[in-house]
Amino acid sequence: MSYIENLEKQLFEMQDLKYRDFHSKLLPGIDRETIIGIRTPMLRKFTKEFAETLEAELFLKDLPHRYYEENNMHMMIVSWIKDYEVCLKEVKKLLPYVNNWATCDLPAPKCFAKHKEELLPEIRNWISSGETYTIRYGIGMLMNLYLEEDFRPEYLKLAANIRSEEYYVNMMIAWYLATALAKQWEATIPYIEERRLPEWVHRKTIQKAVESYRITPEQKAYLKSFR
Repeated sequence: MSYIENLEKQLFEMQDLKYRDFHSKLLPGIDRETIIGIRTPMLRKFTKEFAETLEAELFLKDLPHRYYEENNMHMMIVSWIKDYEVCLKEVKKLLPYVNNWATCDLPAPKCFAKHKEELLPEIRNWISSGETYTIRYGIGMLMNLYLEEDFRPEYLKLAANIRSEEYYVNMMIAWYLATALAKQWEATIPYIEERRLPEWVHRKTIQKAVESYRITPEQKAYLKSFR
């Protein structure tokens, strides 16, 4: 039995069909036959153990994967790599194969937080790539790593200037800007006041911000006036 057959046998032993049926509805466009149906905590625990094996090295070279869970495993293993250069190389190798929001939105590599200056040009490249989930990944990095002490107002433009017909890109722009309103209100609110965003993104940003517990009641009332 090859290592991949053995791996997939172990994955199917964790299968929960009810969970697969539920989760597949959240992943439109993904063939249900490629979703095994494994709850994330269980998959994460299994992946942590698998990452320590010799097979993990083969697995990272073995793209594309057959199953959704294998893509998630791949993203998890890559996110745990401590060496920034190695991690970045592996992320760039994987991104063209990411085909859904759930894999895309898994936690960012920890080492990225220590290399924010070097990562910025990569984020710019991802955002301008034209690939739905590569763009989404880049915006996610901006949201997770650059809205606190490393924030600069020009980062807002990187997301706000994106023009896309893709739902999963536009939803991520709105999520990023709603989070920016919570964390960097003064810099972000002009994008709403001056209606600098495409109409759908504008409305979705307001909706997500109004739903956030991090936005004050006064700010919510003000945002609603721009619906």
